[in-house]
Amino acid sequence: MTIGHSTRPISEFIGLLRQHGVEGLVDIRTIPRSRHNPQFNSDALAKSLKHAGVAYAHIKELGGLRHPRPDSINTGWRNASFRGYADYMQTEEFEEAVRRLPELCAQKRCALMCAEAVPWRCHRSLLADALVARGVSVEHILSGSRRDVHSLTSFARIQDNRVVYPQAEAGARQKRAAAAQPELRFDDSKAAMPGKKRKTKFTAAKEARRRARLAAGSPPVERVIPDKRRKPPKHKKSLGDLAEI
Repeated sequence: MTIGHSTRPISEFIGLLRQHGVEGLVDIRTIPRSRHNPQFNSDALAKSLKHAGVAYAHIKELGGLRHPRPDSINTGWRNASFRGYADYMQTEEFEEAVRRLPELCAQKRCALMCAEAVPWRCHRSLLADALVARGVSVEHILSGSRRDVHSLTSFARIQDNRVVYPQAEAGARQKRAAAAQPELRFDDSKAAMPGKKRKTKFTAAKEARRRARLAAGSPPVERVIPDKRRKPPKHKKSLGDLAEI
């Protein structure tokens, strides 16, 4: 199973583990600390879990914050963080870390923990892909009553028990997603961007103020209208004028 601690109080988090029968928690954060949620700092978390009877282990080698390689084969991921982790999944260091999981979870019902509340925004979804490729069933804890079975990412491919995310399949997936979006018609675009409202030259309020001024004996407000008349054209000499010269 996997779980994200998010911003939950520690009591709620431990209650969630108990509801799903979790006996061991594997921390897969690269940096097992949280500035805004100190209850999930590794030392505080391990202490709280110990009181609750839940075992705690931290595997830094399964953590995220990986950078993509210049020659990445996982260009199906547009997100650089996911592509970086997918590249890291091709390394021996990752393989060794994954092999530690059966040892830790052989006698206990375990959950892999990261920070994000939902798996599809977290590198644990890629780790779940790697486990599914090895024949391990993975479920994501989403609430006290909900656990979703993980399915292999749609554009992922398994090669020699390793998961890769090639560009070609991702491109086809993106085209299908784009084709499913409604097209914006010209009528819709005009409705979405209405023209500027014309200023009303005459209103009842203005007329009422004008009449009130007249009733009070005030002279009407004079409007200064600039003279926009064209200047008279310069006199052009006619043939008769030329004859007099």
